Amino acid sequence: MVATHRFTPPGGPALAVHAWGGDGPPVLLAHPTGFHGVVWAPVASALVDAGRHVWSFDFRGHGDSDPAPGGDYDWAGFGADVGAVVDHLDLAGQPGLLGVGHSKGGAALLQAEADRPGTFERLYCFEPIVFPTDDPPPPDPANPMSAAARRRRAVWPDRDAAFESYSSRPPLSVLDPEALRAYVDHGLRDRPDGTVELKCTPEHEARVYETGGRNGMYSRLGAIRCPVVVACGAPTDAINEAVAGMLAARLPRGRVEVFEGLGHFGPLQDPERFATAVLRFADAPDDPAHDPGGPA
Repeated sequence: MVATHRFTPPGGPALAVHAWGGDGPPVLLAHPTGFHGVVWAPVASALVDAGRHVWSFDFRGHGDSDPAPGGDYDWAGFGADVGAVVDHLDLAGQPGLLGVGHSKGGAALLQAEADRPGTFERLYCFEPIVFPTDDPPPPDPANPMSAAARRRRAVWPDRDAAFESYSSRPPLSVLDPEALRAYVDHGLRDRPDGTVELKCTPEHEARVYETGGRNGMYSRLGAIRCPVVVACGAPTDAINEAVAGMLAARLPRGRVEVFEGLGHFGPLQDPERFATAVLRFADAPDDPAHDPGGPA
């Protein structure tokens, strides 16, 4: 069972933290845009069973965390959320601390480590949203991801109706049933009329996508000295193997890991396979710089 609590960091919105239990080296899991920290349920269970002490959390504007102040979803705030959770749990610099991030979550972990080198001992980032350019573009309210988010259905008769709909059509139909159930059960809130609605509103999700391209992390990757895996699916419609290779090449101790047959939702498509890869990396001797890795 997961235990959830909220705290309010200085100068930031209240954030929800999920404690999955376990003993041994600590792991912090960071979720993608539009999701929440409980969606990691099957991965967290596998890591706890393997002897890890596991936490996840909800980014601002997601799950049970408060919205971003003033509706500002500049991605610097997501890196700040990671740092706030690390400080709240007193994890910074703990031996064996592993950060595991998916999509925006991976980018936020990289930012947090660049902001305060030595916070994490290792990072495993699946398709982190870092674009290989030193000249980030301006915000783009008309980008396709924002447009799609604004069209997203926000209200459902009940959670079962939402689950049946999501599981029957792309993109969420590829998710492992346990991960999808966690997404629905914890990603929807009850309304007074008996219906349920998304906790991460379509408008908040759209604003995250508007600013994602200008997070500026590509130019900062050289400051991250810990071993980092940049993982991706093959095929994927997001951070493909070529882009992952460009990111890893900028990291002093980066390497690429490719998951055949998985797309951008890889960690939630095959949680057991993903957790196995994460544990293999966590238990490996220090990786040499730019180890090419291998297929997962």
